[in-house]
Amino acid sequence: MENDALKQMFQERHSFIAVSINPDSVMDALFSKKVIGADDFYRLRQVPVSRDRCRGMLALLYISSHPQAFIHLRLALLDEYSWIVDEIDQKLTSLTSQLQQLYMDSNDGKFVL
Repeated sequence: MENDALKQMFQERHSFIAVSINPDSVMDALFSKKVIGADDFYRLRQVPVSRDRCRGMLALLYISSHPQAFIHLRLALLDEYSWIVDEIDQKLTSLTSQLQQLYMDSNDGKFVL
């Protein structure tokens, strides 16, 4: 899965994710994969409210230059929050199907909308 497509899916569901997950194990996974640096990890760990920690973690990921930040986020959510991953995967599959249909419906190299 492409990181940019996942980033868009996570951003569209930002509000839901921010209130639905406890980010601690996710932050641990992202830190171990060097997606989140030590300074940011330590700063986030000091935030007392889980929802605010999650928002901070997502904010860091949105501006991250790591080429697989959202791929690692998806993988980190897979065990504990599989329903979120399933929803995102279904949305990506639907989007991919729509793009394939547009391609198949093209006429003389122009897409039919």
